[in-house]
Amino acid sequence: MHKGKLIVFEGLDGAGSSTQAGLLYERLNRAGHKSIISKEPTNNIIGGLIRGVLTKDWKIGEAGLQLLYAADRHHHAETKVMPALLEGINVILDRYFFSSYAYGGINIDIKWLENLNKGLPEPDLAFYIDVPPKECIHRIAASRYSLEYFEDLKKLSIARKNYRRLAKKYPNIVEIKGMAEPDKIADLVYKQAKDIVK
Repeated sequence: MHKGKLIVFEGLDGAGSSTQAGLLYERLNRAGHKSIISKEPTNNIIGGLIRGVLTKDWKIGEAGLQLLYAADRHHHAETKVMPALLEGINVILDRYFFSSYAYGGINIDIKWLENLNKGLPEPDLAFYIDVPPKECIHRIAASRYSLEYFEDLKKLSIARKNYRRLAKKYPNIVEIKGMAEPDKIADLVYKQAKDIVK
């Protein structure tokens, strides 16, 4: 049993989950709860291959992409996540295997995806920031010149349905309405997180 807590942030691209992960990381450390923050895909070699697919620099099939995600995630867990948790450090992750289930589940059987992610540490708490797909597209377009692989209305709509199913299936996922002001969302997140960290 690990001593640190694993807290995960999920949501559609543009939902603000990365922002909220960063805010919680800062707040926990200020309160004396030693924490690190990381993201998936990672910055390692496999993560670079994944980002190349997302930005359409090269192509691979859906199953191949999810195999890359799983390899990146297992390597991340072995080299960064578990060592920190075992030292009693809280780990905040911007995306985890729920992303594979939501996005990969658009075209692939979720049972197969679950098998790829077996053996990974379970999150103690996960936040799903729910924002309508149209708003996500609007936010992305305002901050970037181009849309990535999963960033079209149809794919995001299916991913949102998958996320909402996951929120019902997994008791440790907290669904938060992402159209509220970021500071109000951050307060809700911190209220939940501070109850589980040391």
